[in-house]
Amino acid sequence: MEKATRPIIIIDEEKCDGCGACIPACAEGALQIIEGKAKLVSEVYCDGLGACLGVCPRGAISIEERPAAAFDEEAVKARIQNEKNSPEFEMSGCPSALMSLVDKPVVSQIGEQEASDAHALVNWPVQLALVPPVAPFLNGANVLLVADCIPFVYANFHAELVKGKPILVTCPKLDDVATIRNKLTAIISQSGIKSLSIAKMEVPCCNALVQITKQAMQDAGKEMPIEIKTIKISGK
Repeated sequence: MEKATRPIIIIDEEKCDGCGACIPACAEGALQIIEGKAKLVSEVYCDGLGACLGVCPRGAISIEERPAAAFDEEAVKARIQNEKNSPEFEMSGCPSALMSLVDKPVVSQIGEQEASDAHALVNWPVQLALVPPVAPFLNGANVLLVADCIPFVYANFHAELVKGKPILVTCPKLDDVATIRNKLTAIISQSGIKSLSIAKMEVPCCNALVQITKQAMQDAGKEMPIEIKTIKISGK
């Protein structure tokens, strides 16, 4: 393959601790965690713009000018389409990122009371940082964006909030705000979701989740319905 000098990322493996924060930041899917380190899957998937630079907490990613294969936008589109058509794929080599649907209990098999007590989760992974923007379970879905404290505080989390919606879990205080915004922008622009419900705590820092989501919609150039539910520390 013919190569020309151009900007392309380089990863310092001594600094990289394999946290995976860079994976969702790359909309082209050029990065994976392999054997505990972030790796550039293929030069043709890297556009050299460096969207992944600011998200690495270790500063392990930089851009250099070096001979590399040209960025191939069509190859990226083909790869993303293949991932959309796949019922299950491993995004980063880490079991926590093994994408799949979660089987739901069947009332006729386990009884109505047991079914009402069972979890309503339909997707894995659930962490916003690990969910690919092209995950099939997002396409055409009503998605629940939830602050990570809520499943511990709200007793009826599964029965009343989840109700079979794909969930995306994050914390606007502990997680990097720019990373949340960029990931939501990618999901809103690429996944085909129909609407968003936001479940947040009553604490002030959690209000940022609504603002970040609105900013992400502006960035994506798409408007959609948003339903907001606020949970009190008391669990109401």
